[in-house]
Amino acid sequence: MIASLGMYDRAEVQAANDRLWALIRDALRVQGIAAPDGLTRGAGAYWQAWTSPDLVLSQTCGYPYRARLHDKVTLIGTPDYGVDGCAPGHYRSVLVARVDDPRGTVPEFDGAALAYNEDLSQSGWAAPQTFARTLGIRLIPTLCSGGHVLSARAVAEGRAEIAAIDAVTWGMIARYDSFAAGLKVVGWTEPTPGLPYIAALGTDAGAMFAAIATAIMALPQADRDILSLRGVVRIAAKDYLAIPTPPTPAELGAR
Repeated sequence: MIASLGMYDRAEVQAANDRLWALIRDALRVQGIAAPDGLTRGAGAYWQAWTSPDLVLSQTCGYPYRARLHDKVTLIGTPDYGVDGCAPGHYRSVLVARVDDPRGTVPEFDGAALAYNEDLSQSGWAAPQTFARTLGIRLIPTLCSGGHVLSARAVAEGRAEIAAIDAVTWGMIARYDSFAAGLKVVGWTEPTPGLPYIAALGTDAGAMFAAIATAIMALPQADRDILSLRGVVRIAAKDYLAIPTPPTPAELGAR
């Protein structure tokens, strides 16, 4: 059995995620549903977990869900992080640049070097490219960093000019990473459905949703604050599948 909550699981919040999982696990077991004692972390928490027939619960990104997973997993629900300017269960990306960059709005970054975490990321790749297209500008894929924190650090260190960081992750960066003081927000992408909870095909989505909702309600407020977690909502699969998919970095002429 596999359970993972790797999307927002940096070291400073892992204990809170462990306590959340323990409450979900116990709520599932009350319903007679088997669940692993602890969370899987590391490389096995992502694609290996998402595609496993033994997946009990995980969280993925909206882009992987619509591109590769929607017909291979059960959509359970979407956590609500109370992101400003977004409906429950939705989120958006913060576009960040160096504090000393004279440009202050996204249109001024036409042709700028973009750091992005990976090309299957909704918040780090798809959202800023879709936003740039609506503005009639180009953000040039220059550095594939491997993670939102690494993208933000690359901008702070001058290795890229701009990056899009999902709002929940940005909150954690601002809280825990000293280099955040060297960054400023220059814009926000449009809201989209947030990072969904998924399980293996054949999972009882109603029972899983109820267990998650029960667990979040029972989670101490201090832990909910650490995770920025408000609750869980239902967002239809069609809403994820309707999100635009931009060209790949290679198609856009990555440097």
